[in-house]
Amino acid sequence: MSTNHSLLPRAFVIGLLVSLAYFTIGFPAAHAEPSLPIVADQGLYSIEVRPLKHQLIVRKQGLRIKVYPIAVGNPSTPTPVGEYKVIYKGKNWGPSFGPRWLGLNVPWGIYGIHGTNQPHSIGQHLSHGCIRMRNKDVKELFDMIPIGTKVTIYGHVLGEPGRHPRSLAQGDVGGDVQLIQSRLKSAGYFNGTCDGKFGPGTTAALKKYQADHHLARNGVVSVKVYEALGLIE
Repeated sequence: MSTNHSLLPRAFVIGLLVSLAYFTIGFPAAHAEPSLPIVADQGLYSIEVRPLKHQLIVRKQGLRIKVYPIAVGNPSTPTPVGEYKVIYKGKNWGPSFGPRWLGLNVPWGIYGIHGTNQPHSIGQHLSHGCIRMRNKDVKELFDMIPIGTKVTIYGHVLGEPGRHPRSLAQGDVGGDVQLIQSRLKSAGYFNGTCDGKFGPGTTAALKKYQADHHLARNGVVSVKVYEALGLIE
């Protein structure tokens, strides 16, 4: 009788399957945590916000069709840099917001594109982070842009080039806070979610980092902290 050497003993096969199951279930794949939200480029329209130029650009199938003057956030409450989408459209939120509101999916707060009762602010860094438009312009944009439209806000998460980034402390929100959380997490100090909200957990992690790196243990992200984390030179 001939022997089939291609057949493995049953016990060996069972052991192999158990081992594979252990490594598959016991060690899930790692997923990188993005520092900024990313939105798929879909839809007929898209919006670009250029804070340094105080411009909001509307594109249709990639072609620029409108350019509006805007106001953006001041240095202490900057407009959030990143890629978002319009998730809500509303009317008459109050005099400060003008006749129309287009809400964005910024994870750490309520931000949107809206009108204003301060038209003199257009062309300046004077908002609390939202994008202000002239009332007639925001009405036109509101009628043109559907929910789900991609909005790209350009700039550096740490602020304008050539200027020190803002100091951060508990209660602050923004992409810069999210970046600090991400760096502290990578260094093994922060165990929370990198959500851009500077809460007690971020403060505790920062103070431990400051103590270990011989920095003032005050829970404030200063220029020296930015330098220690390798974010500025």
